[in-house]
Amino acid sequence: MRFERLDLDTWGSGLPASGFEVFHTPEALDVLDRHAAGDRLLVGGYRGEQLVGMVPLFVRRVAGLRVVSSPPPGMAIPGLGPLVMPTSPKRRKREKVNREFTAGLLDAIEADDPRTLVRFVGHPAYPDPRPYRWEGLSVDPTFTYRLPLDERSSDEVLKSFSRSLRREIGSAEESAVAVETPENTVEAAREVYDDVAARYAEQDEHFGPTWAYVEDLVTSLDERCRVYVAREDGAYEGGIIALYSNDAAYYWLGGARSGGNSGVNSLLHWRLIEDVVADPPLGSVHEYDLVGANTEHLCRYKAKFGADLVPSYTIESGGAAMAAAKEGYQLVNGVADRLFG
Repeated sequence: MRFERLDLDTWGSGLPASGFEVFHTPEALDVLDRHAAGDRLLVGGYRGEQLVGMVPLFVRRVAGLRVVSSPPPGMAIPGLGPLVMPTSPKRRKREKVNREFTAGLLDAIEADDPRTLVRFVGHPAYPDPRPYRWEGLSVDPTFTYRLPLDERSSDEVLKSFSRSLRREIGSAEESAVAVETPENTVEAAREVYDDVAARYAEQDEHFGPTWAYVEDLVTSLDERCRVYVAREDGAYEGGIIALYSNDAAYYWLGGARSGGNSGVNSLLHWRLIEDVVADPPLGSVHEYDLVGANTEHLCRYKAKFGADLVPSYTIESGGAAMAAAKEGYQLVNGVADRLFG
């Protein structure tokens, strides 16, 4: 398999029609190139002239070590990592392509060098990380909830929710709270961002994403981003920044529960879901990712949506050097665990 560094145009034309995350899009990767630490490196694997594998990498030097990560830390990205696109429907051939891409990629980035540390946080559409384990890396599962919405009416989706969640939504709908999707997306996103940042400050916790980064992402993603804001008598009560891949809507930032109405977050989620059913920004969007199913107390709420539990995988170098580096990595990226629990 031949490996090449891709430019952004080649990357965009190589993306499949489905099976990738919103942060795999050229628009998001362009934003990350401007704001993330390290150098962005877009890598493609070819069999002949056919592009069969792609991965966005971010390479930086930390305490004498070369760290190769996907996604970059501190950018509030739930998952990124490799895309493998074999052309054959046969499992044997698909697994062969995955093995060849994995081995070739790790060789290309010199993953066996003791001064190189690798950390990929994959996405749900990449289901087979076994070749990384066979190559000596550790592989651990993480989870998210994904709610299927295709060929379902809003009433059918609502009936699949728990009784307590339906009550919360109903009570919020009967209150004076109204949910809107403002035309000025950036201004609305700033309200949501400030609300979340204030919530973290109240708890004496670091909030990683900067406003400059969030603003750039919201602007650059255009139709792949919507902001939902709940107001009561004109006053801000809560909000969600939603992002969209070709397949899914994502609950990205928000839900800080700034208002006194405990049903505000549930109503925000419900309005977002209703829009995906009736009027998604991209016609192929067919599910809602609640982004995270790994923190017990958050899962007690998210499980009320009746969504499917879907795994993805964290792939990383082992050894004492990686253990030490992970401590620093988690200090930078620890916000992701709290954002995407």
